Formats: sequence, C-alpha cells, structure tokens
Amino acid sequence: MSETKQNAAKLSMFASGLIVAGKLVVAVLTGSLGVLSEALHSLIDFGATVMTWFAVRWADLPADEDHHYGHAKIESVAALLEAVLLCLTAVFVAYQAIHRLLAEPVPLRIEWWAIAVLLVAIAIDLNRARVLRAVAKQTSSAALAADATHFESDIYGSLAVLAGLFGIWLGLPWADSAATLVVAALIAWIGWKLGEQTLETLLDRAPQGISENIISIVERHEGILTVGQLRMRQVGAIQFLTLSADVPRSKPNTEIERLKASVIADIKALLPDADVSLILTPVAVDNETAIEKVNVIAAEHKLAIHHLTVQNIAGKLAVSFDLEVDGAMTLFLAHERATELEGAIRQSLGDDVEVESHIEPQPEQLLRGLVADDATIAKIKKSLLTLAKKETHMRDVHSIRVRQADGRLFVHYHCRFDPAMSVENVHSVVDRVEIQLQKAFGHIKRVIAHAEPSGAARHKL
Repeated sequence: MSETKQNAAKLSMFASGLIVAGKLVVAVLTGSLGVLSEALHSLIDFGATVMTWFAVRWADLPADEDHHYGHAKIESVAALLEAVLLCLTAVFVAYQAIHRLLAEPVPLRIEWWAIAVLLVAIAIDLNRARVLRAVAKQTSSAALAADATHFESDIYGSLAVLAGLFGIWLGLPWADSAATLVVAALIAWIGWKLGEQTLETLLDRAPQGISENIISIVERHEGILTVGQLRMRQVGAIQFLTLSADVPRSKPNTEIERLKASVIADIKALLPDADVSLILTPVAVDNETAIEKVNVIAAEHKLAIHHLTVQNIAGKLAVSFDLEVDGAMTLFLAHERATELEGAIRQSLGDDVEVESHIEPQPEQLLRGLVADDATIAKIKKSLLTLAKKETHMRDVHSIRVRQADGRLFVHYHCRFDPAMSVENVHSVVDRVEIQLQKAFGHIKRVIAHAEPSGAARHKL
C-alpha cells in the first residue's frame, strides 16, 4: 500500500510538471489570461503534488510513543493546505479577470497548437484523476484524493479556457476574461468542497449512518443489555472504534469473552480495517436470582463455594453454602473470610436474610499421582463391580482407573443410567456407591464417577 501511494504521488508530480510547462508556453505565446490563470492553477497543483508526495511518505510511518494512532492524519493536513491554495488561486485569478474586463481589450493570438496543448493537458488530467481516485480509494489516502480533485478541477478549467478562446475566435474580446472568471469560480467551489471534506476528517466526524449500523450489530447479540458510548475516528485506512456495553454480571467470564469476540468479529465484517476496542461491563439485572447474586458476590471476593442452597422459609430467605479455603489457613482467618462474604450477601439480599457457611479445605490444586499397583486395582475393581450390581439403575461400569497420590487412592470410573432418569437420582446412586467403597477401603480419598446415558457413545478419556 505504501509503495502504491508513493508511486502514484511521483507520477502525479511528473504529469503536473508537464501540464504547467505546456500551459505556460501557450499563455506566453497567445497572451490569454484564461490560459495564464490555468497555468497558475496548474503550478499551484504542482506544488500540491510535491506536498502530497512528502505527506504520503510521512503518513506511512508507524505509530510510536508520541503518536499512538500513527501519522496518517498528515495526509488530511496536506489536503487542507491544498484546499487553501485552491481558494487563494481562485481569488487571484478572479481579480486578474475583473481587472482585464475593466481595462482596454488586449489583442490575442489563437493558434491551433495552443488548442492542441490544452486538449493534451485535459487528456493527462483525466487519466491522472482517474488513477489517483482509484489509488486513494484503495489506500484511504486523503492526500491522493485531494490530488485527484486538483486534476479534476484542471479539466473543468481547461474546458472553460477553450470556450473563452472559441469566443475570441468568434470576435468576442471579453470571452477570455469571462472564461477566466468561470475558472476562478470552479477553482473556488472545488477548493471549498475539498476543505469542508478534509475538516470533517480532521474533526473525526463519523461517516453518516455508521454509528447506527454498529450499535444495531452490537444489540443483535444475545446477552448485550445496553450499548454505551461509541467513539470513532478515521486515521488513514484504519477506523479506530471504542465502544462500551453492559452484560449480566451472572455470565461466566469465559462466556463474556466469547461474546466480546463475536461482537468484534461482526463489526469487522462491516469495517474490515477497524481497530475495535470493546469494553463489556458486568452489571446486576432486575431478574437476577438469589443464587446468581450469591455466586457473583463470591466470585467478586475471589472465594470458591459449592453446595449453595437458597430456601424461602415463611417469606424469609435462608442461604447456606460450603466455603473452600486453604487447608493450612487458621480457623480465625477462615472465619473472617466467611464472615466478610456473609456480610456482603446480606447487604445484597437484605439484612433479614439468614446466611450461614460451612468451611472446608480446598482440594489440592495439583497432585503428583501414580497408577496404583495391579493387586490394589484388582481388589477395588472387584468391589466396585459388586456394589454396582446391587444398584438397580447403574449398569455398564467401565473405564475403571485407580491412581495413587500421597498414600491416598483416587478411583475413576464410567457408568450408564436410563437417559430419562433425573440428575438428582443419578447422583444419589453414585454417592451411595462412593460411600460404601470408601468404607471398604479406608485409604480411598475420592471416587469420581462419570455417568452417561444408555445408548450414547462412550465418553472419550
């Protein structure tokens, strides 16, 4: 992209130089003010193309510590300066035209080659404007777009000058000055429009309708409650977009991250070059249940709880749960943690809520385990299969594994139940088997049963 932009700017300088030289020769040899004004216009354009070349080189410098958004805005600054030059040129040309209209007519010489030079200039302008417009669109270059506008203004100006020369050939001495005024008006109008467009870019005006489209994209995602402030700025080819939205605080962090990635992907489908910064803020919602509130509060305190139970006893809520803490922590510190959490829950649910916790040690984070010896595995496997046969609903016990860590045993197995059976009933069965297995083997620390519905494929280990 960088090389494409710079090559386009170099070719523009070369083309603009040729046009200036040709028009100056015609202006000197014919004495036409219209041609001279066009030559002056083209000379300004030549200076603008030189400025554009420097601007696109500067704009392609990467972002640094002082310019977090890069240097692409310099192209808009260059385009604004070109707009100012166009307007100043228009004022000068108009002044000269009015002065000649009020003075004595100046005899002009109209030669065929003068017409030919202007026609060649129009052809060059037409080609360069087309190429520059295409490259500007491809690279989102404000400076090249301004250059294309200059070449287009040259075309209109040259056509007006040709009309003035034709008027002189018809015997109308004022036609050249009138054509010059037309050129001045065209240059002023183009300069004004270019300046207006460039100022909008420098003032970070968002493209019309884009904000509504982006907000609509975000609101379509399930889980987005409200969309907050949207900020957008265009810097070269990149749209820097910052957006905030609220999500239910009961959503797990992993789900919020997936939602965030999905929203950003949809925005990039609309704006492929966008640099999107999306902030999702978890907030409480009106329909949040007591269980969701307690889980959120525990997560905010970075505490792990389980066996959470919420009961409604004669219109009064009673909350109980198991609180996991480091097994080496003193009872005093653990009780302080529990009291702090219980207080936060009361503050959220109401002071009349009954809250109590059961403190227990956290399971070890990482154990160095070994496969138990064959004799131990055989004994436990035989006992497990015997216990399973006594359970009417448990069948197809498989994938039995026994691991040993720190002198304790961990038993893992898979089994099957009727698919229509409730999870509560399934859990009661596997709990009963676990208790009996631990009674038979006192050094079994845990029994992990993976229940599968009958008829489903076996779970992959």
